[in-house]
Formats: sequence, C-alpha cells, structure tokens
Amino acid sequence: MQALHIHAGPKALAHIRENGLRPEHIGAIPGAAGGPKGLVLGPLDRFIFGEWLASSHQPVDLVGASIGAWRMATACLNQAVTAFERLEHDYIHQRYEPLPNQKRVTAQQVSDAFGHSLHAFYGGRVDEVLSHSRYRLHIVTSHGRHILGREHALATPLGYAGAFLSNVVQRRALGGWLERVVFSGQASPLPFDASDFRTRQVDLNSGNFMPALQASCSIPFALKAVHDIPGAPRGAYWDGGITDYHLHLNWTAPTQGTDRALVLYPHFQKAVVPGWLDKALKWRHAPSSFLDNTIVLAPNPEWVKTLPGGKLPDRTDFMTYQHDFAGRVKAWTAAVQASQQLADEWAQWLARPDMERIRAL
Repeated sequence: MQALHIHAGPKALAHIRENGLRPEHIGAIPGAAGGPKGLVLGPLDRFIFGEWLASSHQPVDLVGASIGAWRMATACLNQAVTAFERLEHDYIHQRYEPLPNQKRVTAQQVSDAFGHSLHAFYGGRVDEVLSHSRYRLHIVTSHGRHILGREHALATPLGYAGAFLSNVVQRRALGGWLERVVFSGQASPLPFDASDFRTRQVDLNSGNFMPALQASCSIPFALKAVHDIPGAPRGAYWDGGITDYHLHLNWTAPTQGTDRALVLYPHFQKAVVPGWLDKALKWRHAPSSFLDNTIVLAPNPEWVKTLPGGKLPDRTDFMTYQHDFAGRVKAWTAAVQASQQLADEWAQWLARPDMERIRAL
C-alpha cells in the first residue's frame, strides 16, 4: 500500500508539469498545529531539510504554529537531522503525573514542564535558529483581546465561548476576540498576505524566542497562557493553532521575477483547516485560491488505518494510556517508524516523478 498522497493546487501542478520540481522552487514551508499528529512528519522533515532542500541556496520562509513552530525552529538548528531526532524522542517521552493529593495534572504543571523542555532543547542555541543563512522563521501565536486580554478562571472560558460563536458566524469575527501575532526572525516580511484576518507582526529575537515558542504551543486550558512577551503587545498569548490551525494562508513568497514560489507542505492530512475552532465546520475545510501554489504531502487515510489504534497519534492518547506510559511510547514510536515510508516514497517520486500520482488539492 502506498503511504504517501501528493496533492497540488492548480498553479503548483502546472508548474510541475512545465518545470518539474526542484528544491530551488520552494519558497515557503508551513508547519501545522496538531500536537502528536505532527510526529509522523519526522522522517519527511529529516529528508527535506537534511538532504533535499539542503542542495539548494534560496531563502525559504518557515511558518509554524504549535508543534509546527517547534518543528520549523528545529529545522533552523545546525545538524538539523540530529535535532529532529531529539525532538521526536523528547515529544514521545513527555510524561505528566498529578501532584500529591491531586487527581489531575494542572495546566501550570504542564506549562512549567514544557518550558523546561524548551530551555533544555534550545538553551545556548537560539542564535543558531535566528541567524540561519537561508531559513527565515515565523512563529504564529494567538493574542487575546478584550475579555481574553488576561487569563482568568471565569473570563477566559466565557471569552472562548464568545470566540467560538463568533467564528461560526464568520471567521473574521473571531478577530474581535483573538488576533494573529507572528514573531518573525531576521526582520523578514510575512510570506503571506495577512489581510484575511486581524494580524500583527513582531520582531523575533533572543529576548522573546522562548516565550513566543511556548505561547505558540500553549493550548487553552491544557497549558497556561504566556503573558506580556517582550517586544510584543501586552496581554495573553495562546496556541497559534487557534487562529491558524493548519495555516490556510494566502502565500505570496516571491521567486524570480513576479512568479510566486511553491509552498511545500508536509501535513498529516489533505485538508488545510483555517482555525482550530473550524475543526467541526466542514464547509471551511475545502481548498481555496490561497493554496493554488501549494503542494501537500499527506498520509494515505487507508495507510493511517494500519498504524497502532488505526489512527495517527493524538492528544487523546494521553488519556487512553494515562496508566500505561510504556504503552503510549510503544504506540507512538511504532507510528513514527512506520512513517519512514512517507519519506521514502517522496524521495522515490523526486528521483522518478510520476504525474499520475499527483492529486488535486
């Protein structure tokens, strides 16, 4: 069974038919939110950043939210392949136990533990990330407005209830509660047209890298918000996936002349869902003209059924295996090992392109 499905927007497909696909054609790589689902992209990340893309020289914008931000920041480290292997190990082996006299792990516990892991992972290496000769990192966060401006035991649930209802009516209405704040390295312009949603851009530097990355991964209620990030508007910051779950953005990164670069998107599914609150809104899962230049590399849904539990790793596994840490580690490790097939098939396609394998996005 083929593990990898290759999907392309109409302009990306036309480009491949006329020019083929070479690493120098890539101008941007998104990294979606999605928690443990992103683990299956590890082998693809190692191949793309460690081998294929390394053979070109053009600048590439790396845009990530939540685990996608962690992945894209890791790509900017020296010896990225080794760093991706460590990310995979650290993520799989994360473990949280309730404190004495508590039945559940608190959001503060998870935030503290995650903050320690980020400092252990990137400590002393932030300059590597921010000064990469080719990669321009953009970390997406969700910044609370009005009632969501500060985290509060009562106001925050009410604020998110309002955000949910507003978003059902219109995605733009979500901007009344939360705005997209993008922390960008090397004074790089955004590689997408941000007029689709209320957006601010902030300089990413050594003073705010850690809190910005932690904020991008801070799922509401599961982790604490990160407040008052240096250099950014004051207030509470949460997971970038809330505003931009799968980074369904109007990509504008230029290449030569007036052409737009292709966007290569290693993703854990075909659908590119705009925001986290759109997960249940199936009518917002369809492709749009924003993705015309995008190539999505996604696992075959039938192949996914062969993984442990018949699915991708996900956050429900923390509850499923809450009393069986070794069992979760075993299941997630098996899924990651199986996903090597995704990278192998992509490498084979690049060596011998078969246009019949490309599906419409």
